[in-house]
Formats: sequence, C-alpha cells, structure tokens
Amino acid sequence: MAISYTMKFVALLLLALFVVSMLESTQVSAKGLKRRYGPGTVKPAECPGRCRFRCSKTKHRFDFCYAGCMSCCNSCKCVPPGTSGFRYVCACYDLKRTKKGGPKCP
Repeated sequence: MAISYTMKFVALLLLALFVVSMLESTQVSAKGLKRRYGPGTVKPAECPGRCRFRCSKTKHRFDFCYAGCMSCCNSCKCVPPGTSGFRYVCACYDLKRTKKGGPKCP
C-alpha cells in the first residue's frame, strides 16, 4: 500500500513540474511576440512584404486583403505575425473597424 501512495505522489509531483514549465514557456513566447511585433515595430518599407505574407493564404480576394493590410500597416506601424489571428499583438490593428463594424485589418 505504501508503494501506491508513493507512486501517486511522484506522479503528482511530475505533473506539477510539467505544468509550471509549460506556463513559463508560454510567458517567454508571448514576450517574444510583443518585442518583435508590437505597435511601431514595422517601418513603412517593410509593409509590402509583411502584408504580402499576411494575405498569402486568404480565402477572399488577395487585392482586398492586401489593400486593407497596407492601410492598417501604414497607420499602425504594425502587422501581426502569421497569415491570420494574433490581432491582440497589434492593438491599433485590432481596433480598426469598417463602417459595418467588422474588422478592417486582415
């Protein structure tokens, strides 16, 4: 019986260590995103390349996505990483809305 309690304790301890290590790694990666992709991190000359990548896998027309992204990039000086999502990284980019209330920036 003592072995089963010991095994349970060891398993619980390993699980706790795993959870703590996962929390630390997500905090480190979030800080890395903010540093490289935060507001004001994109120079005007970098906007076309970042917007081309951002719109590369769009389901809609590329030219609409690209025009919206360029407009937002020029005013916010920021483009979120990846081809979709991560809008929270660029607050200005995330807050811009169309007249109908939808997101302006892709």
